[in-house]
Amino acid sequence: QFPDEPTRQQKRDAKELMALLSRIYPCKECAEHFKEVLKANPVQAGSQAEFSQWLCYVHNVVNRSLGKTIFPCQRVNARWGKLDCPDRACDLEGSNDIMPNR
Repeated sequence: QFPDEPTRQQKRDAKELMALLSRIYPCKECAEHFKEVLKANPVQAGSQAEFSQWLCYVHNVVNRSLGKTIFPCQRVNARWGKLDCPDRACDLEGSNDIMPNR
């Protein structure tokens, strides 16, 4: 659900999220490998399409190193495309009601 036109803050947040994952990943060897992958492939978060393709590419870098199948990145939107959220129903907004549909 990354925006098509992210703000500078959203771009920084995407980069920080990946950096955080590389530091808190429970498998130390995997975390170190992901840090190397990030260093070789800096986060690309200029748009939803760019970030999606970057995530898929990095996913495939990791999969290749593990001898796993490569996901066809041209199918990213078909598999994980944006949700259809009329009237901004998918916006992440807080609420005081912990059971909103009751």
